Amino acid sequence: MSTVIIFRNELLPISETFIEAQVRSLKSFQPRYVGLVRVRPSLPLPANTIFLCGRESRFTRLLAATYKSVAYPRHFHPEVRKAGANLLHAHFALDGATALPLRSYLNIPLLVTLHGYDVTISDATFSKTIGGRWYLAKRKRLWEKASLFLCVSQFIRRKAIEAGFPEEKLVVHYIGIDRRLFEYVPKQTRRRSVLFVARLVEKKGCSYLLEAMAEVQKRHPDVELIVVGTGPQGSSLAEQAKRLSLYCRFMGAQPQSAIHQLLQSARVFCVPSVTAASGDSEGLGMVFAEAQAMGVPVVSFEHGGIPEVVRHGETGLLAPERDTAALGQYIERLIVDDRLWEEYSRAGVAWVQQQFDLEKQTRELEEIYARVSARSGRSQ
Repeated sequence: MSTVIIFRNELLPISETFIEAQVRSLKSFQPRYVGLVRVRPSLPLPANTIFLCGRESRFTRLLAATYKSVAYPRHFHPEVRKAGANLLHAHFALDGATALPLRSYLNIPLLVTLHGYDVTISDATFSKTIGGRWYLAKRKRLWEKASLFLCVSQFIRRKAIEAGFPEEKLVVHYIGIDRRLFEYVPKQTRRRSVLFVARLVEKKGCSYLLEAMAEVQKRHPDVELIVVGTGPQGSSLAEQAKRLSLYCRFMGAQPQSAIHQLLQSARVFCVPSVTAASGDSEGLGMVFAEAQAMGVPVVSFEHGGIPEVVRHGETGLLAPERDTAALGQYIERLIVDDRLWEEYSRAGVAWVQQQFDLEKQTRELEEIYARVSARSGRSQ
């Protein structure tokens, strides 16, 4: 069986369950995780994971930064070579740039999945981030040396073209969800609640949801807003909710099991993502697919890749970006109209089964792997 290296600078943030799920569902390729440091907290990783320098600390971050400049620690590349990999698959463009020396050392094809911020934020913003200037200096070489860029949506492909990525190397591939984990339960009792699950950052648009819910609750004071997530905007959002006198719970970070329970009881799912000041945008948003798979209609903004996962007027409702009045009206429609809710709920489950099933999408990924391997003359 052929081996594919799954590369991330930091392995593996707890928010990146979509990577873990994709890797777990590989069947015709044997995955091997490789990264610079193990981030804290992290998702569980196999015992054979290869790290440059182990658990995250001030020292290991310095060593990782040195690797990006020097790219030849004595033990790391030879250790990775022992895995006998045929392909190198990096997630995010910055990680792809980091993996270039490893690609050269192993002499195997490099694929890079583009997820969102890596092609949507401006160069000016990149230059102010840690490692941003280094990445911009390496970007043209990444464009030249990578065999393929996998875009998580048509929107991300368009943004990648605008950013200068070689159009002939850009392929759209949706990352699926495990529908066994996000299972639809018919006739589930639903509370009159609106659920938000995301990081509390500008791009996720929670402040717009709070404004919309203030209007909804004027007419339906029993409709509760539940906010799951943490982030730099947490304090300001809590203050906004208090100022608006919202019926609202901020639950902080929650395990996946708790999120499942909330999805099973929610009436509406709403993460109204917007374009951040930096340009950062929603590449697709797998959480929208997860909600629909469990029969929860989605309300959001018509932004980024969201229209590719939520079908307006069929599985949910998408308001013009930053239009809080329309957002509130759409939430209210799905709260009061049982017939419409049932229609969207059933359609959402069917749509995810058709377009975002993990097994189906991973088989397509393995076909891409096989084609790239065959072109390189390294298929087994």
